Amino acid sequence: MSEAFISINDVYKRFSPRLSMADRIVSKLGARVETRPVRAVDGVTLMVERGQTLGLVGESGCGKSTLGRMIAGILEPTGGQVRIDGKPVMQGGRKADTRIQTIFQDPFASLDPRMRVGDIIAEGPLAHGLADKAGERAYVAAYLERAGLDPSFADRFPHQFSGGQRQRIAIARALAMQPDVLVCDEPVASLDVSIQAQIVNLFLKLRREMSITLIFISHDLSVVRHVSDHVAIMYLGRIVESGPTEKIYTDPKHPYTKGLLESVPKLLVEDDALVHFKPIMGEIPSPLAPPAGCHFNPRCPIAVELCRSEDPRLRLIGPGHCAACHLAE
Repeated sequence: MSEAFISINDVYKRFSPRLSMADRIVSKLGARVETRPVRAVDGVTLMVERGQTLGLVGESGCGKSTLGRMIAGILEPTGGQVRIDGKPVMQGGRKADTRIQTIFQDPFASLDPRMRVGDIIAEGPLAHGLADKAGERAYVAAYLERAGLDPSFADRFPHQFSGGQRQRIAIARALAMQPDVLVCDEPVASLDVSIQAQIVNLFLKLRREMSITLIFISHDLSVVRHVSDHVAIMYLGRIVESGPTEKIYTDPKHPYTKGLLESVPKLLVEDDALVHFKPIMGEIPSPLAPPAGCHFNPRCPIAVELCRSEDPRLRLIGPGHCAACHLAE
């Protein structure tokens, strides 16, 4: 059986917590300070086929952005491996493949305010031999147009644009590297709703025209449903459910997935009233001390004793549909 285009195999990421001022003083005096690593990503295995869009969904702090950065080669896994087209993303602690590009939530923070837009877009292609000085302006113009921007914008600075336009510039910069994979980390979260729709439609258009594989990270369930072929739900660093998008949204098997979908308010067209919705009970446990057994068991409405003592494995429960729940059928 051939390997998937993106293969994420048992990937872990641990972070050591920063010591408080008091702990640093105690440590300098020679006393031992106990610290526990944060389990940001805890044994994730996923496969993505070429040209597909995988939506990564979960509450803030669940590890989805950390996983996205490991896929992009920005962070090195503590354990496990990410492979793109059969090759490791990281080699010797460095990103080994320029065909993976990232689009971040805040386009203003990711664009150098002292550089003109044309220079921002051309910098990477010039450094990697994808463009030359003689053809730089035409190269930049082509990718500005592909991102839905006027080529004349190349002579301006990032602060002269709106948030949506800046995100399009960030997209043009990523596309100019001729990527096979785009990791989109909350790319529309900071934009107005009307602009969000435009950017999402741009991603759909680019995927259709350029056969790009997308990793789309978001906490917005409606956006993920619109853009994704497959969805993976994360909770406290683990994948609790994954499968085809419509299957996840219409027939969820994990109680956490059901809770996420039920917690979204819906509008009744007849009287413009919000229907009743049920928020997930309880608070997310600390990743420094996750619960024993299923991490979701303290908040789960159907948890049994087995859930408190034994980790559920992610198992196949339908065609391409997996859930990590002892009670899923």
